Amino acid sequence: MENKLEYHLGSHVIMKKEHPCGTNEWEIIRLGADIKLKCIHCGRSLFMPRIEFNKKLKKVIS
Repeated sequence: MENKLEYHLGSHVIMKKEHPCGTNEWEIIRLGADIKLKCIHCGRSLFMPRIEFNKKLKKVIS
């Protein structure tokens, strides 16, 4: 059973694992084969392969 959550550029998402700064809320700032995320709390950004992102995604909040 696959989890199908709708997300798009600018969506705020909650990931399963917390960032070291203490939050697990991220904003999607680039979509493609890789997804670029920006931490809502500290502003740090990272790239993640889409397959890995889909596994680690918990919830889309906006």
